Amino acid sequence: MTLMTTLRNEANSNPRRFLSESPQDEKKRLRKVAVATIVGTTVEWFDFYLYATMASIVFGTIFFPEGDSQVATLSAFATFAVGFIARPIGGIVFGHLGDRLGRKKVLVITFALMGISTFCIGLLPTYAAIGTWAPILLVTLRVFQGMGAGAEYASAAVNSYEHAQAGRRGRQGAWPALGLNIGLVLSSATIFLLTLNGDEFLMNGGWRIPFIISVSLVGVGMWIRSSLPESPEFEQKVENEEKAKPKFSDVFVHHWRPLLVVFVIAIGYNALSYIFKTFSLAYLDEFQDVSANVTSGAVMVAGLVAIVTVPLFGEACDRFGSKLVIMGGGALSMVFAFVFLALLQNSSTLLVYVAIAIGTGVLAPMMFSAQGSFLSRQFPPESRSAGVGTAREIGTAVAGGLAPLGALSLVVSSPTNSTVGVGWVLVTAGLLVVIGALFDQGKHYTTERN
Repeated sequence: MTLMTTLRNEANSNPRRFLSESPQDEKKRLRKVAVATIVGTTVEWFDFYLYATMASIVFGTIFFPEGDSQVATLSAFATFAVGFIARPIGGIVFGHLGDRLGRKKVLVITFALMGISTFCIGLLPTYAAIGTWAPILLVTLRVFQGMGAGAEYASAAVNSYEHAQAGRRGRQGAWPALGLNIGLVLSSATIFLLTLNGDEFLMNGGWRIPFIISVSLVGVGMWIRSSLPESPEFEQKVENEEKAKPKFSDVFVHHWRPLLVVFVIAIGYNALSYIFKTFSLAYLDEFQDVSANVTSGAVMVAGLVAIVTVPLFGEACDRFGSKLVIMGGGALSMVFAFVFLALLQNSSTLLVYVAIAIGTGVLAPMMFSAQGSFLSRQFPPESRSAGVGTAREIGTAVAGGLAPLGALSLVVSSPTNSTVGVGWVLVTAGLLVVIGALFDQGKHYTTERN
């Protein structure tokens, strides 16, 4: 018996078990899904944002030849961008597997892939020790990390959406966004603690500590996710043998319109999000001489703000519709674009905290909280995981990796290190979010507005 047959038989073993569950059993199931989604996503995004922070502060110095610090920082950001190039591979491959094998199996695989890659980054020798092999190995591990992250969101969001009660898909679809921001708080808090006495400890090997200790979280996350029940909609889908074996090409042939909607929103959202929380760190470090302790503290505070705002925005999706929430986030980001950059240029600690708290703690979560339900409902169950994973991660690769790198390049290339060009990038990105949401395709697959 093949692995595919074994997994399919397991999924088929009790496809209607959710129809007869008691209210107590339903609460228990939803609690387990919430814990598995939030904890797993927290650990995965702790790893991912840890890399983003280190790329903006440390990696340019230790993994690349000595020389121009701006060139080294750009090189480190290039390795950050490589992870985004790898994300569509993870989103496409594991998204398709999620539609064939089930959401649960993919959530376990992606967790292991990203956790092990992150641990190995903490063990890498520096450029001074092994020369050009250092950046080569860093890029290789970054590719695997990016593949894991690329598969993570679609699997977690779709699984949460499909388990959700009617009328609560906005709130429950926001669970991955909550886990993301808890991971953001933990990673930035780690950097904050490591830099309490300045950046010297971090630069002299302290940066390795969070990468290495993250392996202790992998076992916990694997156990939690392995106990996660499969989604009701997937179990109903596999009753039909033909639908249990979707072709990879189906999502491109039959669902190109929702693919385009998700792709456009992903480009806009990720450009905004990563300029708010990644470009800002490098800009403050390189051009405003703001310490890593201040910037990591600002991101930590923004994450704490987001932990409060995410559930509120999830509830807003159930009240007003996820479409309006996403459009509101995009429009407000356009208004805030040049204000954000002006606050960063001031370089006051308080204003840095305010800028990042609004961008990363309010506006980005407003758009991201709504995506769990909005993006999932763009596709029917048989193509949902592949559709969300493919379109979102291709868009994320285009914008998430290139937007902070491109924004930093605009500043570097300006004779006065002006941020005006970055402001227009933010305005354009916000406009893309609004336009993408206007072409909502969810009405074809559900009557729910959330």
